[in-house]
Amino acid sequence: MNPPHEILIIDSSSTVRMMTKKALSTLNANIHDASDGKRGLEIALSRPFDLYITDIDLPELDGITLCKQLKKHKRTQTIPILMVSNLISDEDMSRGFDAGASGYISKQEIQTHLQTVVKETIEQSKFRHARTIEVVDDSGSIRRIVGNGLSQMGFQVITAENGRLGLECAKEKIPDLILSDIDMPEMNGFEFCRAVNSDERLSNIPFVVMSTNSDRSHMKRIMQHGAAAYIVKPFILDQLVILIEKILSDHFMLLQKEREKFESERKQTIASITGLVTALEARDAYTRGHSEDVARMVSGMVKLTGVSDAEVERATIGGRLHDIGKIGIRDNVLLKPGKLTNEEFNQIKKHPEIGETILNAIPGLSDIIPIVLSHHERIDGKGYPQGLKGLQIPEWARVTAVADTFHALTSNRPYREGMSLEKALSIIDEISGTQLCPDCVKLFYQWLEQNKS
Repeated sequence: MNPPHEILIIDSSSTVRMMTKKALSTLNANIHDASDGKRGLEIALSRPFDLYITDIDLPELDGITLCKQLKKHKRTQTIPILMVSNLISDEDMSRGFDAGASGYISKQEIQTHLQTVVKETIEQSKFRHARTIEVVDDSGSIRRIVGNGLSQMGFQVITAENGRLGLECAKEKIPDLILSDIDMPEMNGFEFCRAVNSDERLSNIPFVVMSTNSDRSHMKRIMQHGAAAYIVKPFILDQLVILIEKILSDHFMLLQKEREKFESERKQTIASITGLVTALEARDAYTRGHSEDVARMVSGMVKLTGVSDAEVERATIGGRLHDIGKIGIRDNVLLKPGKLTNEEFNQIKKHPEIGETILNAIPGLSDIIPIVLSHHERIDGKGYPQGLKGLQIPEWARVTAVADTFHALTSNRPYREGMSLEKALSIIDEISGTQLCPDCVKLFYQWLEQNKS
């Protein structure tokens, strides 16, 4: 569960404060209050908040002045301020927005609309805090004014004085949007935009031009170079913020849809390949279910390390597909009931590389390849196919190797019956440090202890 929002209500009326708290009672929020502007400022500066809700008419310090004070302090300047009033005039709204307010709501709308407005305001604030804007301009005053303005709005900001430095900064810390002048020394905006769009890592970043040149042909030219928008100097900062948020929101939604589509296709592909592995193992009663059992053990072991759910899923899929390369091994070798010849064993040893080749051709499965390719490597360097040693072997491949070995030892084979648990564990102990990773063996024992029937 996400931590509760921290909200400060500043209003001289205890009835309004109570009504506001009631309207927000179903939110996951800790709500604090103050009865005058001076006390409200003290509380605001004493601890972090996610939102301030303030009346305009306050004793000690009125809401407009309070808003200005909050925007002066570095600790509070990025926190959104929602203003409430009995009667909201155009003049009040103008003064409030000029002072830095994020929005307005009348006291008559507290019960019906406040919760929705609060949710939207906090989400918008979180969205800004999570976005980095790069401001590139050879004018120090423009960088300062725009940079400070965007920072006060909640954005993370990095700056550079020309396109060359802007490109270096963007490569070092990839921004969510680039805001650039055109006429700059060393590398102008046209060259900078072209360089950004030709770099695979940067090409998806929206590139917004700010320039004093309002010539239409000039605008078209930079748009043809890949710019997402063009804004003419001088501009109102709020205008720029609205443009940036619109572009980032559209871009975010597009990326989200692409990610969802990609993830759906990835899951379908994994399901299809898993079906192939199942079909492969179904040909041999002795190996049926092997990959699923290995995947189950790998999943349990990896969870014990405390990594993210995404990492657990990655390792589990690797365990499920670790033997996918055996699809490329001839049946008369793979299903041979007796001892393999050296030539036949060399054929079997090719399955990790065959698995790598299969997965290389499938977008979205590159993170699984190290597990598939390296699960037969040994800690002492005598494994295959690359002869990796110790920590050169990818971590989840080392985990998979332990699960794979244990399941092979305890399963029936054409040439022998499955070993008892005691015998299998004795062998695991014996080869720990030479064939198997000792840390992964310890992890296996920890998992085994938790899964005693």
